[in-house]
Amino acid sequence: MSTGPFSTTYAEARDKFLSAARAAGASLVAHIHPETGPDGGELATDCAWIGPEAARSVLLLVSGTHGIEGFCGSGAQIDWLNRGEAAQLGPDRAALLVHALNPYGFAWARRVTHENVDLNRNFVDFAAPRPANPDYDLLAEAVKPADWTEESQAAARHALAAFAQGRGFRAMAQAVSGGQYTHPDGLFYGGAAPTWSRRTLEAIFHERLSRAGEIGIIDYHTGLGPEGYAEPIIAAAPGSPEHARALRWHGRAARSHVSGESVSAQIAGDWLGVAPRLAPRARVTGIALEYGTVAANQVLEAVMADNWLHAHGDPSDPLGRRIKAQVRDAFYIDSDLWRGMVLGQSLSAVRQALGGLGTTED
Repeated sequence: MSTGPFSTTYAEARDKFLSAARAAGASLVAHIHPETGPDGGELATDCAWIGPEAARSVLLLVSGTHGIEGFCGSGAQIDWLNRGEAAQLGPDRAALLVHALNPYGFAWARRVTHENVDLNRNFVDFAAPRPANPDYDLLAEAVKPADWTEESQAAARHALAAFAQGRGFRAMAQAVSGGQYTHPDGLFYGGAAPTWSRRTLEAIFHERLSRAGEIGIIDYHTGLGPEGYAEPIIAAAPGSPEHARALRWHGRAARSHVSGESVSAQIAGDWLGVAPRLAPRARVTGIALEYGTVAANQVLEAVMADNWLHAHGDPSDPLGRRIKAQVRDAFYIDSDLWRGMVLGQSLSAVRQALGGLGTTED
C-alpha cells in the first residue's frame, strides 16, 4: 500500500507538512507545545500562511483537533499543498493551514490533550456555570474501570447496552460523548480551564485572522459514520445565516449537530461553534468534515481503553501497544481505498469553500 501524503507517526507528518508548505511558498510559524512526544521529540502546532498578509478572504484548514484524528487531516492538508491548489486562491485571498492543533494527542495516539481534555468540549465560558450532563454520571464508573480485563469490558458493555435499551442508542451516545465537566479522569471531559491548544488557537485567530473580512473553515475529524464517508457537520443552528451559507457552499448533505441531525452528538464547547466570536469582524462559514471509520461501539471501546491506559497502564508494555493499535484502527483506516476517499472528499470540500469565499450572498 502507498501512504502518499499520509504518515505513520506525528514526527513524519510534521516533516511532510513543513516540506510541502515550504514548497508551496508558505510562511511558517511554530507554536511549541510544553510536552514532548513518546520519542522525546518536539511537539508543535505549525501554521502555514499562503497569500497576501492582509487578504480579506481566508481559507482555514485545521487538523488534529482530536489528536490522533490528525493522521487523516494532516494527509488531506499535505495533499492540498502538493497538488498546487494554492495557485487557485487568486487576489485578496489567502489560506491558513493549522497542522496538529492538539500535537500531544497526535503524537501519543490519543483524542484528548495532555490535560485529558476533549478540545472540542473546552471552548466554554469557564466564568459561567458549566453545561450539565447528569446522564454521564450514571455511566461514569462503567466507562472508566480500574482494571482493563475481559470482565470489566463486558460489564461496561452491559451498562451501556442497558442504558441504550431503556433510553435509546442516541441518548446513550449523547450521555457519553456530549461532553461532561465533573469527572476529570473520565471520557469527553471539557476541562476546568482553557487548555494549551485552546489558547493557541485563540492566539492564531488574534494574530493571523483579526483583519479578515470572511473566513471559510474546514476542521478534519474521523470516527463517526459509515466507513470512508465524510459528513460535513455545521456548528450553527438551522435558520442562522452561518447555517444557510454552509448549506449553499457544501450542499444538502451538510448536517447541524446543534439540532441533533448530524452523526455527532449535540456538543457544547466546540471551537467551530465559537469561531464567529474569535473573529468578530469576519463573516465565518465553517464545517467539521467527519470521516467514518469503524462501528460506533468499536470507537467507544477504543476511547475507553485509551482512557484506562493513561490512567492505570503503561503505553510501552505489550497491552499498551495493543491498545494504541486499537485506538489508531478506530480513527484511521489503513487502506488505499479509505485514504483515497479522504483525499477526494477533502479536495471537493476545499474547492466548495473557496467557491463560497468572496460571494455576496448572505
